[in-house]
Amino acid sequence: MPSLSFLVKALPVFSAGALATASLPAKPSDLSTPTQVRISVSGPNSISVGWNTYQQSSKSCVSYGTSASSLTQKSCSTKSDTYPSSRTWFHTVYLNNLTPATKYYYKIESSNSTVEEFLSPRVAGDKTPFAINAIIDLGVYGADGYTIQNDQSKRDLIPDIPPSLNHTTIKRLADTADDYEFIIHPGDLAYADDWVLKPKNLFDGKNAFQAILEQFYGQLEPISSRKPYIVSPGNHEAACQEIPHTTWTCPAGQKNFTDFMTRFSDNMPSAFASTSKVNQAKINANRAQQLAKPPFWFSFEYGMAHIVMINTETDFASAPDGPDGEAGLNSGPFGTPDQQLQFLEADLASVDRTVTPWVIVAGHRPWYTTGDGPCTECQTAFEPLFYKYGVDLGVFGHVHNSQRFYPTYNGTQDPAGMRNPKAPMYIVSGGTGNIEGLSAVGTKPKNTAFAYADDFSYATIRFLDTQNLKVDFYRSSTGELLDSSTLYKKHGDQFVLNN
Repeated sequence: MPSLSFLVKALPVFSAGALATASLPAKPSDLSTPTQVRISVSGPNSISVGWNTYQQSSKSCVSYGTSASSLTQKSCSTKSDTYPSSRTWFHTVYLNNLTPATKYYYKIESSNSTVEEFLSPRVAGDKTPFAINAIIDLGVYGADGYTIQNDQSKRDLIPDIPPSLNHTTIKRLADTADDYEFIIHPGDLAYADDWVLKPKNLFDGKNAFQAILEQFYGQLEPISSRKPYIVSPGNHEAACQEIPHTTWTCPAGQKNFTDFMTRFSDNMPSAFASTSKVNQAKINANRAQQLAKPPFWFSFEYGMAHIVMINTETDFASAPDGPDGEAGLNSGPFGTPDQQLQFLEADLASVDRTVTPWVIVAGHRPWYTTGDGPCTECQTAFEPLFYKYGVDLGVFGHVHNSQRFYPTYNGTQDPAGMRNPKAPMYIVSGGTGNIEGLSAVGTKPKNTAFAYADDFSYATIRFLDTQNLKVDFYRSSTGELLDSSTLYKKHGDQFVLNN
């Protein structure tokens, strides 16, 4: 987070005046050209396609089919959203009634668009092995973006490489596209609020914030247009900058998670209807559907996994970015009192382990981490429910490195270790790369199994079968396997309720 002293010191850099400008991407000559394309799981047998254009549209359509040369189906929407400081409009279209686990092709209708492809979602209960990637704290690359430990000499300045491939983590995601089926990104997307770290932006902050968003989602597009991209919020989505108690100075559209909401509210799933044969599970799942608030908190099912995305920023007692939070970002709430925690309890209680044995919960701020900064408020709110309902794996970021912890509850390592523990296993995958650089590992708690901060890295979660889940950490630049672990869970109970 930039300090006030940094701003004061940086102002003389461009005190001569108008040299400071934001790096806004050039608009295409055809303003209907789809940009920042992203897809997501939106429901059982359904994919949402989201994109931006530099002009409003009265009707947005996507043609699709199982042959690239025969896109015989079409879906349209008349909704076209924007917000005051945005240069673009946001569109979402739903492709429903898809055949599960099938390659589809699609084309956003425009005079300047291309045919893309995706694998339709697996149905709940499909026991086919698959993998997903956890990339958190991933920021823009380039003039407004990251370096290694903020060392300018290590920046790749080759102008002819597409920006989306310069970023080592994005390039690795592209190179390994056949190895995983979707991405979860629980928080800190783009780092638009760090525009102030580049002196060229100091007199053009409103445009600089938007420029970073346009750049980042353009760089991510080669991945997010083909792989479902599932998000929840982090602190860097909250406002135009992170200086406490100053969000009132932010332009309209650059506070209270506005871009995040506008971009992803229609793009993310809600909770799924239960496929369990048990009536109480159906009742709990229906309640979770009513309480879900995408893109802030929601769940979905995919194959043998039930995945929940939570909001560690607002909507619980003393939430860090909330009106009474320590970050001073005065954001939210986005639901009624306790709505998020009521959702989480109803959702976890609905999980039938004979259908989806693996339960993964992903959020931004961790409560188990090396160094300083565990989110104790998050732990108080969420950890009891994780343990009560047998969450298998907690996925977090916020700390800019990679970490893995043995199954733990209330600070005590589960004596069963990785062999059928009651407590959740935890990982941090926050070292993917952003302008703020990497965080030193620091002091390791006793439950630390792995920690790495030498280079950018990310986690792959592999669902091997109903009882074995593997987590691999990779070095982004080389693909080197840094750490590998396998969690065994018997999953003997149809519904988990720990005392």
